[in-house]
Amino acid sequence: PPSADLAAAVAQRAADFRAANGLAAAAAVPTEMLFASGSGLDPHVSPDAARLQVARVAAARGLDEAAVAALVGQSVEGPQLGLLGQPRVNVLLLNLALDG
Repeated sequence: PPSADLAAAVAQRAADFRAANGLAAAAAVPTEMLFASGSGLDPHVSPDAARLQVARVAAARGLDEAAVAALVGQSVEGPQLGLLGQPRVNVLLLNLALDG
């Protein structure tokens, strides 16, 4: 990181994410959970980031973890046109499915 402030913010975000999702102190945290976008409104997260949050989301919504995990799996979109970018989960569409 180019600054001590950014390094401290990233470390705090990692600790917060681990604590919120019941992860071990040494658990890897997907990078999109550590850095803020310019808008703060990114509609997608990686499948790994979504899977790490299944237990917390299930508990918050009063749903079965297996059901939430299945919806996450069904919500994974492949690269655009089959080759541009990485697999991703559209958070808006996943939240709508969870509401249903």
